Amino acid sequence: MAKPKRVYQSWKGNNKFLLGGRLMFGPDAKSLIITFTLILVPVVLFCVFVARNLVHELQTESAGYAILVIAIVFTIYVFTLLASTSAKDPGIVPRNSHPPDEVQGYDSSASVEAGNGPLPQEVLVNGLPVQLKYCKTCMLYRPPRCSHCSVCDNCVERFDHHCPWVGQCIGKRNYRCFFLLVSSTALLCVFVFSISALYLKLLMDDSGTILKAIKESPVSVALMAYCFIALWFVGGLTGFHLYLIGTNQTTYENCRYKEDSRVRVYNRGCITNFLQLFCSSIEPSKINFRGYVQEEASKPPKRSDIQEKDINISDGDTRIKVEDDLDIGDDIIKISQRRNSEEVGDVRGRGSDRSPIGRSEVDFGFGLESQFSSRPSY
Repeated sequence: MAKPKRVYQSWKGNNKFLLGGRLMFGPDAKSLIITFTLILVPVVLFCVFVARNLVHELQTESAGYAILVIAIVFTIYVFTLLASTSAKDPGIVPRNSHPPDEVQGYDSSASVEAGNGPLPQEVLVNGLPVQLKYCKTCMLYRPPRCSHCSVCDNCVERFDHHCPWVGQCIGKRNYRCFFLLVSSTALLCVFVFSISALYLKLLMDDSGTILKAIKESPVSVALMAYCFIALWFVGGLTGFHLYLIGTNQTTYENCRYKEDSRVRVYNRGCITNFLQLFCSSIEPSKINFRGYVQEEASKPPKRSDIQEKDINISDGDTRIKVEDDLDIGDDIIKISQRRNSEEVGDVRGRGSDRSPIGRSEVDFGFGLESQFSSRPSY
């Protein structure tokens, strides 16, 4: 008997998994190596050529050691945020194995050619209507603020953007870590830039000129230039996301509806918006990636697996042959189907003096869920 597969082993998205499905990355997870290097190399140079020398340059050695410890601890904190952002489920909505009932007869291929699709649904959010669009890939109506990421091929709740620097989607469950990562990296740049400038100032006081100080510690100048350039990126990104948090927007919403004058449905005030992000608990993942795949529930029935048996539909001897073996719940009766039109005519002829059979009672389509009517006829 074949060993059942776990969910992460048969995952339909483009994600990559490590440690038996415990860690989840995007398809471009290799970019983490670049991000890791861009942070680690400058910090190592700072600790070796600046912070270590400051232990002897400053009047008290404890101040120099404090700078060294702060740099190391703060870098470890940034790497922790980086790992938490990139290796976490961003808020993926589980995809359906079959379309919902309201789009059961929807022909996706024909609709794509015609440029049409299932009509969106509407729900009220804070008293205002919000449209729920249908995702043909995940076969579901996306919840509010949910969007399908073309890189990871998943629908993500409160989708912000797909970040190539962390190799992961940024959504409902990892946005907080992402913002802390960006803002902490900006603070680290400010710290390295300031201490490098301080060390260069001390060398200039000893040597007398700025040129001699630069010759004595060219690494300090290189670190200052690097941090200045990086700060424009991570610092600007931090300011932009502060604005988004204050107005309760996502990057996706801001870019898509930038020219739209619609009312911001989710904005509850600046303070409340910040409290909602930083003081609310992170919801658990809706998908158990280490769980086992439910084969019977996910695969459509095969005609060879369906057995035929008789089901009484009146108090007489009238019977129809129906296809059975699709038990989808204790409260749902077996799916039925007539074999041919001759049997249909025969049953109706013999049961004319009994209760008639309509399509509301028996479904003749193979693979469609139906239910016998148990209501008495009057």
